[in-house]
Amino acid sequence: MNPNQQNNTMSKKEIAVTFLQLVATGKVQEAYSRFVAPNFSHHNPYFRGDADSLMKAMEENAADNPNKVFEVKRAIEENDHVAVHSHVKQNREDLGAVVIHIFRFQENQIIELWDVGQPLPVDSPNENGIF
Repeated sequence: MNPNQQNNTMSKKEIAVTFLQLVATGKVQEAYSRFVAPNFSHHNPYFRGDADSLMKAMEENAADNPNKVFEVKRAIEENDHVAVHSHVKQNREDLGAVVIHIFRFQENQIIELWDVGQPLPVDSPNENGIF
C-alpha cells in the first residue's frame, strides 16, 4: 500500500499525531514523505516558511536530542484542522514544555502547520497544573 492510500484509512487526527511521533523519534524524512503535501508551508518564526527548512531543523533537533520524550495530552479534529496539545521533553530529565501544533489538511496531507510552545515552570502557583 502506498503512503497516500494508507493516509486515506487514517483520520486527520491520527495523521497529525503519527507525524509528530515520527518526528520526535528522529524519523523526520519518513514523516514528511508519508504525510506532507508538496506545497506545504509553516509559520514557525525561527525558520523560513518552506518544508525543507523546517524538516532540516527537525532533523537537527532529533540528532541533538535522541532521547526526546513526546506525550500527547489531547488532539482535536475539526474539518480540515487538527490541534495537538503535548508535553515535549528534550530528554528524560528535562522538565519540558507544553507545545501546541495546529495542522491544516488538504485531503489527507498536511498542507500548513503552526506551533507554539511554553516551557514548564519549576514552580507554579496554579494548583490545577499545566496539563
